[in-house]
Amino acid sequence: MQLVLTDEQQMIRSMVRDFAKNEIEPTAAWRDEEEKFDRGLFDKMGELGLTGIPWPEAYGGLGADFLTYAVVVEELSRVCASTGVMLSVHTSLTSWAIYKYGTEAQKLRFLKSLAEGKQLGAYSLTESGSGSDAGAMLTTATKEGDSYLLNGSKLFVTNGGEAEIYIVFAMTDLAQKHKGCTAFIVEKGAPGFIFGHKERKLGIRSSPTIELRFENCRIPEGNRLGELGEGFPIAMKCLEGGRIGIAAQALGIAQGAMDVSIAYAKERKQFGKPIGRQQAIAFKIADMATKIEAARLLTYQAAWREGAGLPYGKEAAMAKLFASDTAMQVSIEAVQIFGGYGYTKEFPVERYMRDAKVTQIYEGTNEIQRIVISRMLLAD
Repeated sequence: MQLVLTDEQQMIRSMVRDFAKNEIEPTAAWRDEEEKFDRGLFDKMGELGLTGIPWPEAYGGLGADFLTYAVVVEELSRVCASTGVMLSVHTSLTSWAIYKYGTEAQKLRFLKSLAEGKQLGAYSLTESGSGSDAGAMLTTATKEGDSYLLNGSKLFVTNGGEAEIYIVFAMTDLAQKHKGCTAFIVEKGAPGFIFGHKERKLGIRSSPTIELRFENCRIPEGNRLGELGEGFPIAMKCLEGGRIGIAAQALGIAQGAMDVSIAYAKERKQFGKPIGRQQAIAFKIADMATKIEAARLLTYQAAWREGAGLPYGKEAAMAKLFASDTAMQVSIEAVQIFGGYGYTKEFPVERYMRDAKVTQIYEGTNEIQRIVISRMLLAD
């Protein structure tokens, strides 16, 4: 594995860092406070080519790789985790599913507009009774002529309500359980497709998270993604790649929290000298930096393996597990370094801490990641 970014990757990182600093960071705290989603930021990302980083130019993509994509999510999340997860779900879950399992017609119709940033993507697997146990879903898709009727609901849909393209999983045969699940591409505005309750959240508050409801929602057969009964494997493969995106998001959160902590430690004085020169604070920063670098190497390795066509399930789970735990640990320590100020909204560390928590939960809880990792290691 090449651990040094190429000139092109470094150029993209620099460009995204400037974009994040100038376009995203100035409104990050306000958008978090007001729970405001800014579609204009996504549009600007599309203009920069960030909405289709790993996809071929023939499908509207940038023609780069998954490591470049991870670097971009990291840089966005360094100043706004809500923006980072918006791109992660759009790319790793929605666009990836169509690129890997879609027909040529589906790629030209849906993937191209997603990659070009003309449409935003979302992914809906979770239900009220099926979180980690995805096979317990009850949303159904019943064949009727040359279409399917969807009935049921989905929860915790990132980009929900704002996205135009949704990857939806439904049971085409409840008796078959996991093997009876099928994936569909559902378009915003389809009759019977209803946007329900919007969640009020602890963190990533400018990223909309809503309920979807389907009431005899008619989906053309041409919008079925993959083969009948192939939905569960598609969902699990999507989540493997999604874990790399969330690892990159967590990495960015941790890096952002450490950045502001270092700046504060150099300026804030206690007992006549900067607090960064006090061993208690200096050691905290040393531990932060060490954990972040380890998380970065795990995340970059998983992204590189995906781009190289190598198995990456175990590596993605490890990266997501370690990076999300690191984001939580680093952001908590950042609040401690800031002391009483860290507990106020005057500084961003409290937002980093709130945003970090969800990275331990979505794309498979960290308890699930340990199951995934141990099963792969202990398999015959």
